[in-house]
Formats: sequence, structure tokens, C-alpha cells
Amino acid sequence: MTEPLPCESLGDGTDIVVFAHGFTQTRSAWRPVATELVRLSTNVRCVLVDLPGHGDAGTRDSDLHEAASALVATAGRAHYVGYSLGARVVLAAALHHSAVVRSVVSVSGTAGIEDADERERRRRSDVQLAERIIDVGVDAFLEEWLAQPLFADLPHDRALIDDRRVNTARGLASSLARCGQGAVAPMWNELATRTTPLLAIAGTRDQKFTSLARRMATIAPRGALALINGAGHSVHLEQPEAVARELSYWINTPKE
Repeated sequence: MTEPLPCESLGDGTDIVVFAHGFTQTRSAWRPVATELVRLSTNVRCVLVDLPGHGDAGTRDSDLHEAASALVATAGRAHYVGYSLGARVVLAAALHHSAVVRSVVSVSGTAGIEDADERERRRRSDVQLAERIIDVGVDAFLEEWLAQPLFADLPHDRALIDDRRVNTARGLASSLARCGQGAVAPMWNELATRTTPLLAIAGTRDQKFTSLARRMATIAPRGALALINGAGHSVHLEQPEAVARELSYWINTPKE
């Protein structure tokens, strides 16, 4: 039996919404969105989880499919929302545990790298980066990680540095090596055959992931797209209220 992941809940409604965070984050990254979602939709209960290698699950080593199994074991039948790394996990949950996934929301996510050579290059790069985390430690790595152009639109006071620092070098290295984009088989073809409702969210300033979100919403038989104007890659941290509004509309729109 798969062991559930550490989690916390906000709200006491009957519509369960599960949130999976991004790489280097913890479940606290979703609190601003979840708090606003509970205010907007009184019938929801938000379940915020720590993914393997992060937070209170820092000692757990899991590949993507193991992480997806642990995620659904934590909350059962629900709407599943994931950002970046978390998006990969919830997409895998939708593909392999469709009976309990009412809908799936990918925030700044992708269904994988299709080109085998590119994926292998990314895998090698992720392995090297995992080794660097061990070498330099969490604090130094976080400075390097958040200095990437990908996070240029994320204000320092919303980056949740202190929350990220609770992670361990070993846990982050394990997550990157086992659940990074290079380690994950592409899911595009499977998405095209599944009827689980899917919402793809991205910030308009994040051109790469806006394009990926458009493709995901188009390829999924029951796909939809929501773009957050003026937001970058970390859209849930930059504009939590806007993301919560999109989620509230999505959850309250009949799908079954």
C-alpha cells in the first residue's frame, strides 16, 4: 500500500482540491492561492502536500509514477492542481489514476520532452545539477536557482526563500534526478487519448510555457486554457488571487 504524503488542509467543504508544488518549494507555496480559493468557493477543501524530496517528505525517494501514486493515496477523489514539477506529478496521476482524478490543472507545466536526444541531454544536465546541490548546499543553490531568467518576474518578497530553505540537499537532488524533465517520459500522446478534464494555466510573460499550455489545452479532448496577464513562470506566487479566481471558475463549472 502506498504511503500518503505529508499534507495540511484549508477549508471544510466537500469539493477536494489537491495542490502539488514546484521544485525547491514546499506545500506552503500554495497557501496564498488556497486561502483565496476557500474565500471564493466556500464548498472546497484544499489539501496542500509536500512532494517526495521536499518539506516533511524530504527523505522520500520517488520517481514520477511513485509520486503520483502517493499523491492520490493522500486525498483520493479530487481535483488535482500542480505547478511545474507538481504539474508533471498531477498529469501522471490523471493518466494512471483516472478513476480518482476529477480534473487536472497544470500550472506552468509541460507534458514532457519528446525528442529523445534532447531529453537525454536534459537528464544529464539534471544529474549534474543534482550533484551541484550536494556540493554547494541548499542556500547557495537557491541563490543560483532563483537567479535564472525563468524567475525574473518573481519579486524577492514572494519567492518564499525561508520556506525553500527547509529542504535538504539530498532531498532536492533526489527529486531532480528522479522526477526532473530529463527523467520523465513524454505524456503528450497519452493526454490526447484521455477524457479527464484538463485546465492549462500560464503567465503571459512566460512565452515558452504559454505555448506549452496552449498545446496542452488543444491536445486534451476536454482541455481548457487560462492565461494570467502580466505574470511570469511563478504565476501562483506572483498573482495568487488571479490563479484562485481561475481555479474557482474551473471547479464550479460542471464537468461530470
